Amino acid sequence: MTNADDMKPAVFFDRDGVLNQDKGYIYKVQDWSWIDGAINTIKRFNDANYWVFVVTNQSGVGRGLYAEEDVNRIHDYMRSELAKQGAQIDDIRYCPHHADAKINAYKAECNWRKPGSGMLEDLISSWSVDKENSLLIGDKETDLQAARNIQIEALFFEGGNLEEFVQQAGYPKL
Repeated sequence: MTNADDMKPAVFFDRDGVLNQDKGYIYKVQDWSWIDGAINTIKRFNDANYWVFVVTNQSGVGRGLYAEEDVNRIHDYMRSELAKQGAQIDDIRYCPHHADAKINAYKAECNWRKPGSGMLEDLISSWSVDKENSLLIGDKETDLQAARNIQIEALFFEGGNLEEFVQQAGYPKL
């Protein structure tokens, strides 16, 4: 059981379209392009003592477009780029499953796939998360629904500068 004194709020970021430019099935480092203000936003949440998590559907794995190793390579790259700026992601969850997957091992109706909330629930159970003061930032209705399913505030990011968007929404709360 976690000690209530150790708990802190979390920010759950969707990946494609929130942290990076969504050009469809990003799985190569050379195709990665940060959203304006994304690195500063992550650092602001780090500095405000939030857990920083990424929750991302990656059906391209199940569709046979790329492998889980490609997903992990991108996530390693993200972490190394953030570290250069004194920022960090505390943990990442992704779902490679899809009901229409071409690869049988990934053909599944999975509660981790947003709008399911399995990825968020797993992070909350793995870390000392103050759920009441946490939020998710996503760019699709499925992202927002995953947060609503477990009563977490959800912000809809429609593009532009992520840092400006988050500041206008009044986050991070100190």
